[in-house]
Amino acid sequence: MNDRHVALISTFYDALGQTDFATMERCYHSEVSFGDPIFQEVEGRDRVMRMWRLQLGVRNGLKSEYRDVTADDFSGTAHWTARYTFSSTGREVVNEIGALFRFEDDLIVRHHDEFDFRRWSKMALGRPHGLLFGWTPMWRKSIRDRATRPLDDLGPS
Repeated sequence: MNDRHVALISTFYDALGQTDFATMERCYHSEVSFGDPIFQEVEGRDRVMRMWRLQLGVRNGLKSEYRDVTADDFSGTAHWTARYTFSSTGREVVNEIGALFRFEDDLIVRHHDEFDFRRWSKMALGRPHGLLFGWTPMWRKSIRDRATRPLDDLGPS
């Protein structure tokens, strides 16, 4: 167990829960990459932080809780729960997320969140869209395109 890396992950999630972007950014390596089922791959600290700012801007009243943080010298894991109102539909979402981390220079250089896309789409989008289409590749692409468009519209940092 690497206590510094456990503390780093905890600091990140504490900052996320307080929408403290400056502290979140200090946890990330300049070459960080982030991935999840929606954004897939976002490269570089500036773009990753832009993604978090966009995400937290459309998630009304985000409340997050984390648990089960583990880390060694190279990698770490955590589980976290995101509770928010999805702004596009006004629907309540409770998303259970597994996070994987890699470290370099005692900072997070890789952050990957994994969650059940179909379950998320049912909560966020409701019926019939989320229930009927949440599992289809075309629907996933549509959701991904809508989510990443604002990030891409801002251009390079």
